[in-house]
Amino acid sequence: MRQKCKQILTIFKPFGLFALNIIFAANIIFSFANLASASQINIKNKYVTDPLTGVALEGYDPVSYFTQDEPLIGRPEYELVWNGVSWYFANEANREVFSRNPEIYAPQFGGYGSMSLARGYLADGNPNIYSLIGERLFLFYSNSNKDAFLLAPKFAYLQASKNWEFLSANLVPAE
Repeated sequence: MRQKCKQILTIFKPFGLFALNIIFAANIIFSFANLASASQINIKNKYVTDPLTGVALEGYDPVSYFTQDEPLIGRPEYELVWNGVSWYFANEANREVFSRNPEIYAPQFGGYGSMSLARGYLADGNPNIYSLIGERLFLFYSNSNKDAFLLAPKFAYLQASKNWEFLSANLVPAE
């Protein structure tokens, strides 16, 4: 049996290699076509939101980062839509404060990880890993990213700002 399989493979080997080359070439062409269309389709939004609920900061109250020791979970009855994104607040007062100056309380760089941006790529920030620097909220992907950012915050911020300008140009505004 083994000998017959070897004979069959020997007979069809040239045809098999030819077929494999055609499949490989078609796969490469298809991949390039997908890359071209993927560059036209923006997958990420300007603001990081929960993929299931569409709420920013995974439902945490952005004002509470500045007023409490730990951020508070917001409640749907205190929702505010700003820039097409839902934001939850722990109480009416926090919603009112945010509505007056949302740029102050919203996370920098749309909630993307600040150190990731400084390194030149987008990664969703974790609302539980954050730092308040210069009265602004910065989110990070991981504790090690936060530590790296805090080693040289001015330099990291400048790099992140420069990269955000370029990377955010391809992001979709929230609807």
